[in-house]
Amino acid sequence: MPRGRYSLHDPHDRTPLAQEHFQCAPGPSGWRYVSQLTTPAGEHRGSVDLALDDLGRPIRLELHAGGWQVRGAALDGVTWVRTDPTGVHATEGNVRAHAFTGTSPAFLIATARLLRLTPSSSATRVRLVAFTEPVLAPRTLDQSWALVNSEAHATDNGPLVVDEYQVTALDTGEQHAVHIAGDVVLAAPGIELEDLRSPPSRFG
Repeated sequence: MPRGRYSLHDPHDRTPLAQEHFQCAPGPSGWRYVSQLTTPAGEHRGSVDLALDDLGRPIRLELHAGGWQVRGAALDGVTWVRTDPTGVHATEGNVRAHAFTGTSPAFLIATARLLRLTPSSSATRVRLVAFTEPVLAPRTLDQSWALVNSEAHATDNGPLVVDEYQVTALDTGEQHAVHIAGDVVLAAPGIELEDLRSPPSRFG
């Protein structure tokens, strides 16, 4: 069960945004990721709880940030309920999309699991609903994912396979690389793996 800490920063000017303390593991029905986020000053900032089924579809998502809450799942596309900090108002949303995304590294793992690309696969288009902080506002976006390289590295625990994805934002054409080993993000824009206390899990 990998557990550790990511640091999140603005990918443009590298302003520190948060520390994300996480643990994740595959299970009998899929994969689950839970994390707590703190500000650079150490104050609680929010949390992520994401569960996927065996096909990589989100069967449960719960996000907290700035007093806002989102609960969602794959249902007729993706469906969610967003609640304001007072708890008085709740709005429901539904989009014909494949999955969710956001600032947490969990969503990169989830998208990679959903697409299950191989180096010989052509670039695959995916529609996602992003929840943007600080108020978890939903936004639908389209990306293209391609697995450009998969390389095994020798470690004390056996070979570690690192997959390099090229992700393209289809509205702007902006491209960036994402490096993933098992269920851990090694590097991505705005994300740095600072601490890892156990090896990444190997998916079957």
